[in-house]
Formats: sequence, C-alpha cells, structure tokens
Amino acid sequence: MTVSRDPGAGALSGLRVVDASTLFAGPMAAMHLGDMGADVVKVEHPEKPDPSRTHGAAKDGVNLWWKTLGRNKRTITANLGSDGGREVFLALAERSDVVIENFRPGTLERWGLGYDELSARNPRLVLARVSGFGQVGPYRTRPGFGTLAEAMSGFAAMTGEPDGAPTLPPFGLADGVASLATAFAVMVALSTREATGKGQVVDTAIVEPILAMLGPQITRWDQLGTVQPRTGNRSANNAPRNTYRTSDGQWVAVSTSAQSIAERVMRLVGRPELIDEPWFARGVDRAQHADELDEAVGGWIARRTRDEVVAAFEEAQAAVAPIYDAHDIVDDPQFRALGTIHEIDDPELGPLLMQGPLFRLSGNDGVIRHTGRAHGADTDAVLGELGFSPERVAALRAEGAV
Repeated sequence: MTVSRDPGAGALSGLRVVDASTLFAGPMAAMHLGDMGADVVKVEHPEKPDPSRTHGAAKDGVNLWWKTLGRNKRTITANLGSDGGREVFLALAERSDVVIENFRPGTLERWGLGYDELSARNPRLVLARVSGFGQVGPYRTRPGFGTLAEAMSGFAAMTGEPDGAPTLPPFGLADGVASLATAFAVMVALSTREATGKGQVVDTAIVEPILAMLGPQITRWDQLGTVQPRTGNRSANNAPRNTYRTSDGQWVAVSTSAQSIAERVMRLVGRPELIDEPWFARGVDRAQHADELDEAVGGWIARRTRDEVVAAFEEAQAAVAPIYDAHDIVDDPQFRALGTIHEIDDPELGPLLMQGPLFRLSGNDGVIRHTGRAHGADTDAVLGELGFSPERVAALRAEGAV
C-alpha cells in the first residue's frame, strides 16, 4: 500500500475550488480535483452539515465515508441564505477558480448568488452546477438522486436476472460517473478560460453521464426498435461470460469478448470441438448457446480451487478474474504494485486505509494530504485569508451566518 505524504505542489496546485455541494456527485468531483492538488474549500451550513457525514458505516461514532469523500478539503461553514453568508460566499468566489454546487435549480439565484452575481465579482469563475435533471426542462426542480438516474437512464432496466426485477446498484454508481464527468467538464472550462479569459457555467445532469456509459441502447432502439434485455451476469454480445463457483466456495468471472480468448477458454476446459461449430465464430451467436458454454466452463471450474483456476487461465492466456471483496483488494499484489490503497493518519481513528486517486502522472502524482476534516474546522483560517477580521468573523458567527 501507499503511505500518502504531502510532497509539495500537485498538478492542480494554485487552483482554488469551492465545494458547496452535498450527497454525492458534486463532493466527489471536488475530491478528484483536490487529489490532484487543488485547494478545495468545503462550504457547509452551520447547523446542517453535508449528510454524507452521517451516511453509511461508522466506528465509535466516527463516520467512515466522510473520511474519504471529505479528504483534501478545508471545511468552513456559511449560511448562504443569510446576508452574512452571502457576503462570505461572494468573497470566496471572488478569489476562487471553480465553484461546485448542487442546490435545486434557481436556489442560488434566489439567494442572490447566481452566475450573474458571481461572475460580476469574478469573470474568470467556472460554476459547475450538478443536479438530477439539469438546469432546464420540466424535471429541473425535481429532487434528484443517483438512484433516480440509475432508474431513468436505462441502467436498472437492463440489469438483473432475466425473470427478475430491474436491479439498482448497492452504491452510488450514477453519482460516481457524474463526478467524473463534472471534473472533466471543469477542466475543459478551465482550458477554454485560458484562451478566452472568461469562465462559464457547467451544467451536469446526473442522469446523462450514466446514460452515456450504457452503450448504444438509444441507437439500437432507433434503428432496430428493440431494447437490451436483462441477462443477469451473462452478456447478449458474447459467451461464455458469467460468474462461476470454484470447488473451495469462491467465485471467478470469465470474459470472452475477443474471439481468440473464447477459443482459448474452450481448449482449456477440454471442449475444443465447440470451436468448430458454425455459431462459435461470432460473439452474438455464442451468446445464443450460453447454456451449453456455461455448462462446459462452469463444470470445469467447479472441480478446481480459485487459485488453480486463475493459474490455469493465466497460463492459457485466457481472461479470468477472482471476485474480490475489500479484504482481497487490500492483499492483492497488483493493487499493491499500483499503489491503489493508501494508508492515512487520521486524528480521530489513527492509521486508516482508503482507495487513492484515480490515476498516476509521471510528473505530479495525486496525493491524499489529509482525511475528511471536522465540520467548520477551517472557518476562521479561510475567512482570515479572505480579509475578514477576527471581530467580523465573531459577529458573523453570533448572527448564525457562519
């Protein structure tokens, strides 16, 4: 595993990002930018912190999800609906490059903090607006969560067993995909700013990025009038492709997207004659014979341990992967070689493990400088940087603005 230390400037050092978003796409986009060195300032309501601070598992009353989602962020409080909070936010936006928010469309405008007001103070500002359904259209003011995006994008309809119900993921898939799209869009807007000198508004609808990841379902409907059926762990495009149980009660996944891999698998499991069948030459045709192929592959795997299966597939240059849980991931030598898992010292929990930045750069690797900080931990320091005197900060705190 990698022990994260602050080695100095990251690739985005010098970039200031204001994270005024909650649950989960916006905060995760800000986390990605922070991992690359941006100075991220997390703005939360003084009395209503980001709900992710109480989301999911906890240890001794300390939330674990926030330790990851809040990493590399300085935390301040401001009630944006108050005059004092508006003053703080405008001052922060004036000295920042990016603001990420996910209030319902129209909320910032109601507070006098829309892009007209923000860009008047800082024409170079990029405002990233993350919402369930975007800033326009009949659904724009609906509450928007990743679950709804997973339902309306087509993901749930194509996921699950053929005779079962549409299936939702047990984690924030749509939020995670939208966070990547938002971070990418922010960097595009910043690149454009270098040419024009002006910022702009990014409009991310959580329902759209996951839709874009689901393949040609729209084109298929347009051209063929059909929708992708639910196939469980199988694929409609190739076979064998499934999860298979080993003799020691473990599981592996097999993929044969390439024809050469499919042929190697069948030779490995002792059924080379199937390669000569007319239907074996195309993945979509093999998928029509998934029962026969799964019986051959699954039967062979069921007589061997997971380690034996993985070793045999590797020797045959066929595609297989053990199905891991978190324990397996931490112990895996490939993840260790990549430095995927980072060990961070946390002031509340001591050393803890978490997944690191998404990728490596040859010049400026991402780094986890610190875990998620306490609610409002950096309010005084950040407001001091913005020119607020200790007396003014005390007055804002007394009136409930911070």
